[in-house]
Amino acid sequence: MNMDTSRAKHVVSICETQPITVKGLRHLLDETDDLVLGDCHNSPAEWMMSGSAESTDLLIIDKGLGAHLVLEALNRLPAARKGQTITRPGVVVWGLSITEAEALRFLQSGARGIVRKSADVGSLLACLRAVAGGRSWMQDSVFREAVPPESPVRSELTAREQQVMELVEQGYKNREIAQELGIRPGTVKIHLKHIFEKTGVHGRHGLALNGLRQKGVITLMSQ
Repeated sequence: MNMDTSRAKHVVSICETQPITVKGLRHLLDETDDLVLGDCHNSPAEWMMSGSAESTDLLIIDKGLGAHLVLEALNRLPAARKGQTITRPGVVVWGLSITEAEALRFLQSGARGIVRKSADVGSLLACLRAVAGGRSWMQDSVFREAVPPESPVRSELTAREQQVMELVEQGYKNREIAQELGIRPGTVKIHLKHIFEKTGVHGRHGLALNGLRQKGVITLMSQ
């Protein structure tokens, strides 16, 4: 009976260089019925070369290893066959400091969870379980005040403003938006100003994150 329970657990691997952090996480997951900590590696590249990569359901990567290494890992994430399906582990990026711009790039590159190392136990477990369940999750405190708890559109966006907002969500810069829509960069700035006023969201990263939230792509959770 115990073996069946063990097999049912989601295997969590971690790329982390602080042994005490790994020990704390192992102790935490040992007390759960649905999560178990597998191997620890010094880098995503080391994890990819290990035999545990195929059995990993969730991969935690420390942003402290370098944002460029996190993005590289997301782009090179290997697939594994489990039964009749091809799956990739859900990646959770955690760190002492994660900027809005970094978090947005991680999410756009395929990360499923964003959480601070300072998060409480309940938030961390909620993140891991959401990602294990196939959902995306991010801790709202990562993004300062860019994404208000409730940010309804105060007035309807025009068709052009909607186009601009969707391109911002995709990571386009002002000049790229101008080229895509055949308008001047200064006109893009005017549209963004109106969008910020109508949505109550400030900053392009907050706008993109809010758009992803409203579409149900990610779930914001407070600590």
